Amino acid sequence: EKSKAAFKGDWYVTGDKYHLDADGYYTYEGRSDDMLKVSGQWVSPAEVEAALMEHPAVLECGVVGVKDKDELIKPKAFVLLKNGKRPSEELAEELKTFVKGRITPYKYPRWIEFVPELPKTVTGKIQRYKLRERE
Repeated sequence: EKSKAAFKGDWYVTGDKYHLDADGYYTYEGRSDDMLKVSGQWVSPAEVEAALMEHPAVLECGVVGVKDKDELIKPKAFVLLKNGKRPSEELAEELKTFVKGRITPYKYPRWIEFVPELPKTVTGKIQRYKLRERE
């Protein structure tokens, strides 16, 4: 039933989101069902992850939406550090500031959880639903 619904005429709708920039280039923003509504704006977990991945301490990461004390969705990052890097509150704050300096500030992860590994599919994709289940 789900596969049948994904076809629109001759087109297969993947659920992937892209952004067309002013120069005519497309940028992958992630799956539509992974998008987060933060402060009334759509946030792509892939964009937040890409910003985190630029930090020299980050090996891998996954971002999901988590409710804050006011029941509003905010990004949370699960971060796997490179060998020799140690998790700390100082590093978590550094990562938040780092992301704010690379993308629109409201998109930064409000929480950073350092993890020894990220759940993945057999093809190596991060299983966000398993990260969401941790909350």
